Amino acid sequence: MSKSAFAAIVGRPSSGKSTLLNALCGAKVSIVSPVPQTTRNTVRGIVNRPGGQIVFLDTPGFHISGKKFNLRLREVVTRALADADLVVYLIDATREPGPEEEAMVAALQGSGRPLVAALNKIDHAEAMPERAEAFIAQRLPEARLLKISGLAGKGLDELMDLLISLAPEGPAWYPEEYYTDQEPVFRIAEIVREKILRHTRQELPHAVFVDYTDSRKLGDGSLEASYDIVVERPSQKGILIGKAGSMIQKIRQESEADLENLFEYPIHLRLQVRVDPDWRHDDKRLERLIF
Repeated sequence: MSKSAFAAIVGRPSSGKSTLLNALCGAKVSIVSPVPQTTRNTVRGIVNRPGGQIVFLDTPGFHISGKKFNLRLREVVTRALADADLVVYLIDATREPGPEEEAMVAALQGSGRPLVAALNKIDHAEAMPERAEAFIAQRLPEARLLKISGLAGKGLDELMDLLISLAPEGPAWYPEEYYTDQEPVFRIAEIVREKILRHTRQELPHAVFVDYTDSRKLGDGSLEASYDIVVERPSQKGILIGKAGSMIQKIRQESEADLENLFEYPIHLRLQVRVDPDWRHDDKRLERLIF
């Protein structure tokens, strides 16, 4: 009988969760950036193996903060843990376990779900997995321990084999050809946000969101999609537009090039930058943005 399971990937910010998900799926499912807490929603990636199907839930970094925006992100993690059959706790082997690890452990203890502790970035020159191994042995002794590198692709087959063995019996949730269930409008917005973070991460890492406004199919089969890039201050708008529109043009061109590899049809982006100083404090907007 085939097996299937939902597996939540959790961990502190910048532990490599999105890189791992993309490596497992063999495609860009979740955007990647050096900026902590790049992921804002639960992103699903689907991996099929001869023994079954694992639907991964990539989650925001588990961060200790009382800010409304960060509390929303933690709610996303909590919901993913409640929905999951299995948990992959990703630990950055280059960093000392600290308060965020302790908070993550507190959320995982007593979950009743099979838990895999994956020590990531073991190929890094600064990796010291012994610290993380000792931490897991003391705080989560029930966890199965693996050493992996999402970036280099090391240990991923072993991780998949372990997850399939832990998964309950049942039919696949998605057709075999699927590697994600994200709506195109969301994937496009995330790609645009990735390019924004790449070029402006020092100036406005978390002060921006990309809001879908409209789209239409063109006669040649391509898609024209319009998005608002929303920032908090007029000065940030100037940074995003750039001199003579150079920055927004670069973001658009790089996004369209990436999207060409993700979709079977060309996508033409219409990007507009606008200012909303209160968007991170608007409950209704946060509910729509973070889910």
